[in-house]
Amino acid sequence: MDGRHETRAALLRTGVEILTEKGFAATGIEQILRRVGVPKGSFYYYFDSKEAFGLELIDSYAHYFARKLDRWLLDESVPALARIANFVADARAGMERHGFRRGCVIGNLGQEMGALPEVYRTRLQAVFADWESRLARCLEDARNEGTIAATADCVGLARFFWIGWEGAVLRAKLELSATPLEIFADGFFASLER
Repeated sequence: MDGRHETRAALLRTGVEILTEKGFAATGIEQILRRVGVPKGSFYYYFDSKEAFGLELIDSYAHYFARKLDRWLLDESVPALARIANFVADARAGMERHGFRRGCVIGNLGQEMGALPEVYRTRLQAVFADWESRLARCLEDARNEGTIAATADCVGLARFFWIGWEGAVLRAKLELSATPLEIFADGFFASLER
């Protein structure tokens, strides 16, 4: 990787880190540039605009998180519901490791949608749809294993999970506590009981 691509990747990585803590509107490009050690005037060498940078941040985080989901949800050596529980435990550990200051870039941006470019809405919805489809496939495995009802609506349950999980992440950041994550996960798994 050449220096330009390394610096560009570092700007995206740093942008994602900061956006897990702060909102897009509250994050100044200067803060990201300073942390990476890039002169202020150089931003447009790497990105056409702050809007374009934001879209690439969404894509970068979505790619990272899809790999994380696949690591947990596709592990067929573990029963399907345990895979979901393992994802929840890993996410909780990640939030604890950062003192509950960091959350989800996609959720954070979704909460700011009123102040963001409209093009972000479609991109964020596509990311949530991707996460939902990954979880729905895992829930289909649980249905095939007989650990959830044969009539379970896996797509609907996956949508329910992500809507609730994002709220739980928000509350965990607000309360600086894992309790909201635990309450949601317990409720979700209880709803699956046959």
